[in-house]
Amino acid sequence: MATVETDDAAAGLRSQFLQVLRSRRPSEVPLSVIPGKPVKDPFFQESPKPTFSEAMASCPKEDIPNFKELLQEENFYLTTEEGGQGLLPVLVLRMKESEKKRRPTIVFLHSTNKCKEWLRPLLEGYASRGYIAVAIDSRYHGERATSITTYRDSLVSSWKNGDTMPFIFDTVWDLIKLADYLTEREDVDPSKIGITGESLGGMHAWFAAFVDTRYSVVVPIIGVQGFGWAIEHDKWQARVNSIKAVFEEARADLDKSAIDKEVVQKVWDRIAPGLASQFDAPYTVPTIAPRPLLILNGGDDPRCPLGGLEIPESRTLRAYEKTNCPQNFKLIAQPGIGHQMTPLMVKEASDWFDRFLKV
Repeated sequence: MATVETDDAAAGLRSQFLQVLRSRRPSEVPLSVIPGKPVKDPFFQESPKPTFSEAMASCPKEDIPNFKELLQEENFYLTTEEGGQGLLPVLVLRMKESEKKRRPTIVFLHSTNKCKEWLRPLLEGYASRGYIAVAIDSRYHGERATSITTYRDSLVSSWKNGDTMPFIFDTVWDLIKLADYLTEREDVDPSKIGITGESLGGMHAWFAAFVDTRYSVVVPIIGVQGFGWAIEHDKWQARVNSIKAVFEEARADLDKSAIDKEVVQKVWDRIAPGLASQFDAPYTVPTIAPRPLLILNGGDDPRCPLGGLEIPESRTLRAYEKTNCPQNFKLIAQPGIGHQMTPLMVKEASDWFDRFLKV
């Protein structure tokens, strides 16, 4: 009986979240695929431009002598809604194979100010091991950005006008549409679609898996946090500082001399309604059960403080125990690590996907 009640509660919460997503959508359009080309000069909203990630370079990779010749790349756009941001850039890497078969697929999501091309070492590593590896540009990033301040400007505009949700939620809408597309591909096993991401991408993975059960194996990296807990315990500063412009704008509009917890609460309520309340980690993370979920965090991460994960972790473990699969949930907090993806996290994520998607 508890499982039925849990399922009903999860379905109800998903329905509420979908209502929030739809509340600020331009008109929906039929899902279509528009051919694209490889991006020669990937766009980053940070200077200097990043060039190397030790963590991603450490991704397990099969040693295939003619790897470059066998690697197949696709670049295209999905139409997810009307308007410029409704064109979703997608990059897919997979190995050419003589026999046609459905393969496990993983969606990878980049961090703030990066883009899908930044994830290429991960995509190549997983492709070499038989996965279809997929990456997208999140809203106002990569091909969806026009200047170095595009993402920052979108957050401020959301605060001012309340007509978009560029922080997490709008990209989650894209990920629902991406799942629509992937489950129709002839080479994708629709029962084996994983999702992972770093930082902002980890938040995207968490929320996409909460709202869309087609994401069957989930690994958010340095992304899961208690937004309400951070406000209540005065631990919001590091997260706020990562996108400070919108909070400064709100502080001025609210006639405050400094950013305080009231400003923080009002910004979250405005740009991502429910993020610090009914859709926060204690309520949404447990709904991922019984699907395999691995949460990877730094033990000293100020943006995702572990104190804010104590209640979500205990509730999530209970949810997995109720569905008789506690082995499907794990939280690893790497000691001494701040807000950083590490080679250990990349290895743990890789092992988790291999364990649950290659069966």
